[in-house]
Amino acid sequence: MDLSRLSSLPYGELFAENPLLLFALIALGVSIIGGAMIRSMPRLGGLLRGLGSFGLAIALVLTVIDVARLSGGSDFARSLSVAELGMPEQVVEGDETRVPLSRDGHYWLEATVNDHPERFLIDTGASLTAMGEDAAARGRIEPSAFRGTIALQTANGSAPGKVATMGELRAGNIVARDLDVVVAPSMNGINVLGMNFLSRLESWRVEDGTLVLVPHHPQPVQDL
Repeated sequence: MDLSRLSSLPYGELFAENPLLLFALIALGVSIIGGAMIRSMPRLGGLLRGLGSFGLAIALVLTVIDVARLSGGSDFARSLSVAELGMPEQVVEGDETRVPLSRDGHYWLEATVNDHPERFLIDTGASLTAMGEDAAARGRIEPSAFRGTIALQTANGSAPGKVATMGELRAGNIVARDLDVVVAPSMNGINVLGMNFLSRLESWRVEDGTLVLVPHHPQPVQDL
């Protein structure tokens, strides 16, 4: 996903490039409207909220499928599973966390998940954040039985993707808490940060090949 090109697109073109993002935003809006109408018009409000929730569930399924495609044993995925790619270091300047473009053409964010260091590929085409089971275990992320599982196809066949909540993610001067994450069985060492993370920021942009992340409330930087 070419973030530098997407960041410069008008919203119409951005949504045209990322229809799943538009679908998820519409579903979220319908769900919110339905919830607001539930008292005055219970049947219509309940119907709209149900449709919105169903739409968000579909967006989640499509996100997991996209993650499976990314980690499904392709040459691209195998190359990304090699940790030592000579990636430039991210820096914090003022209120901004700045992430240089890696030699593989992607933006990688060095972060901690519940105080455990992890590396994330930033992907604007993913609605939700996703992690492999090993990374989730290291970060003490436990999927909830009440949130169900999603069947997804991987290189090793069908496997359940589990929905969980990440307690805390820290990267540079950014802190995100209670972030939804899909725990997938086979990610080939790749963790993906999706739009549910980027949408929490005050802003993000690409500037001279550097991804600039600006949080609403910058936090003190901690050593990874």
